[in-house]
Amino acid sequence: MATAISLGLPRTAGQRPLVGAHLVDSLGTGVVLSFVLVYFVRTTALPVTAVGAALTTARLLALPTAVVTGRLIDRFGARATAVAGNALSALAYAGFLTAHQLWQVVLVSWLAQVGAVAYWTSSTGLVVLAAGGGPRTRWFALVQTVRNAGLAVGAALGAALVGFGALRPVVALNAGSYLLAAALLLLWRPAAAPAPAAAEPATEAATPGSYRAVLRDRRYLLLVAINLANVFGSLITSLLLAVYVSLALHRPAWLAGALLMMNGLQVVLTQGPVAARLERLRPTRAVAAASLVNALAFGLFALLAAAPGVAVVAGLFLAMFLYNLAETMRTPFAEELSVDLADPRLRGRYLGVYQLSWNVGQAVAPGLLTLLLGHGAVLPWLFLAVTALAQPPALALLARMGNTAH
Repeated sequence: MATAISLGLPRTAGQRPLVGAHLVDSLGTGVVLSFVLVYFVRTTALPVTAVGAALTTARLLALPTAVVTGRLIDRFGARATAVAGNALSALAYAGFLTAHQLWQVVLVSWLAQVGAVAYWTSSTGLVVLAAGGGPRTRWFALVQTVRNAGLAVGAALGAALVGFGALRPVVALNAGSYLLAAALLLLWRPAAAPAPAAAEPATEAATPGSYRAVLRDRRYLLLVAINLANVFGSLITSLLLAVYVSLALHRPAWLAGALLMMNGLQVVLTQGPVAARLERLRPTRAVAAASLVNALAFGLFALLAAAPGVAVVAGLFLAMFLYNLAETMRTPFAEELSVDLADPRLRGRYLGVYQLSWNVGQAVAPGLLTLLLGHGAVLPWLFLAVTALAQPPALALLARMGNTAH
């Protein structure tokens, strides 16, 4: 146990079904995440443009999910909502096996997105239950570590299966993984569940106009805006890195793959220890420091477009190291802030609004970053650097607006 504590891990006695659920959920997501477009192109008669439009439509239709999920968390609890999200994801991926028409692709993709958003909106509430009354940052660090490890191993497994042409088994495996995750959550007994009257109102009537209360909370809305600015930077590994390395820097595709592998390994191996070293800081200060490191990383990525050839590869790995370091510094403390600044009586609704910043950012980022890239290779990086530099002053303002724990 002493070794676990020194590595930044929380006490997980009695909480292993929760850890297992996160791991299985991430494994399943990783298996299929990169192959959804390929799957529908190969298993239907639809052209790639139609499939792409269907997936985009499904994501847009799923945008309100976080808001609805917040109400469900407040009424039924985080665990029940997370179980329902996993069950819905299992149903959605089972539906992939029978989807052939355009409307069917939109429907099952929408259900999959709704299930995923419901689960990950609830996951913060699950950490609150797991931590009981104790510190939460180590739990958030553990969840981030497990998620990255699961996504990486799942992606490798998915790539191997798809390489053998096993598209349908990949989807079936993913559906089964969500059912297993739901079962693990049902078996889990939280360390300390809050009393419904204190933290999770039993009826909708108990919290009239509750979302209006969230929208009147200027502190929390500022936090949501800060997180939205961060979302753009968090997506470079899936949206920007490979195209920048191959098209702008004219480097081989394997180099981008090596950088992505470095991202997964560094986060998995260092997330806990980094969080443990920073846990004495206020969350606002830890997140502000992470934003400055991110700005440095984005600036270095931008400079590489004009760097001499021998410096490009070394510069890429240094920039990636800084980016990964910022991720490990930021994630547990940003999640802690999202809980700490929320009214416990309306925590689900607060977390729903916070999750909405992720959903909106993920919807806007592909178009915005590619638009900037089309006007110049360094423009996306400069935009990301500016948004990162804007966050420390905003976080200082957040700290002055009211007490933030730790």
